Amino acid sequence: MRILFIGDVVAGAGRDCVKRLLPALRDEHRIDLVIANGENAAGGLGATPQVIRELMQCGVQAVTMGNHTWRKKELLPEIDALPAVVRPANYPAGVPGRGSIVVTLADGRKAGIASLIGRVYMEAFDCPFTVGARVCETLRAQTPVVLIDLHAEATAEKAAMAWHLDGKCSAIVGTHTHVQTADERIMPKGTAFITDVGMTGPHDSVIGLDAAESIRKFMTGLPGKHTVAEGRPALCGVVIDADDSTGEAHSIERVYREDA
Repeated sequence: MRILFIGDVVAGAGRDCVKRLLPALRDEHRIDLVIANGENAAGGLGATPQVIRELMQCGVQAVTMGNHTWRKKELLPEIDALPAVVRPANYPAGVPGRGSIVVTLADGRKAGIASLIGRVYMEAFDCPFTVGARVCETLRAQTPVVLIDLHAEATAEKAAMAWHLDGKCSAIVGTHTHVQTADERIMPKGTAFITDVGMTGPHDSVIGLDAAESIRKFMTGLPGKHTVAEGRPALCGVVIDADDSTGEAHSIERVYREDA
């Protein structure tokens, strides 16, 4: 199975990138399944049911979330009615939404998808290492192909998770920091890993935000507007090739495409 995972989609610029670039990427890489992190898809903070449906209409088959899952109040009452949306599995028990899902492709093949949120420099939730192992076991009972979106700040935490879950899932892809890293690899027991997939949106920016506003905030310490930048939109992602019968990853390849 060939999976395209698209890094954090930021605001309208990111959604437009997906809309314009995804068809060619699907053809070029012979993609079977498209997953995107959509937690910044609405105005750069959170996601609404409307923008999630917009991404799905563009060809995204599953949307993962992160620390901004509940930023848009519109999503809270509707997330249970959006079966392709995956919020972090280590959120407290009883919160709305799904921490993992199984997607069935048109040809009957299945893929498990889960989201985990890190704890270093983030809000404290259940242990992602314990929950991650449990979720992998549950999903692998349904399909060998399992992908984990690890939404975390610290590179060390992401690397530790790769070693912890190596051989227990097909891929662990890092999100949240919006900067694509150059450390994609196959772990010793067959799990594909990258510290961060990167961002899909305005790359002439400070991780998607207006540079001048970001500089002002850093220099003064004063709160400012959350202003999404403009200019040079680009899509970041990875293509993972996983064995349908064993779930073992054969390859992981970074993708970067500017939207002319």
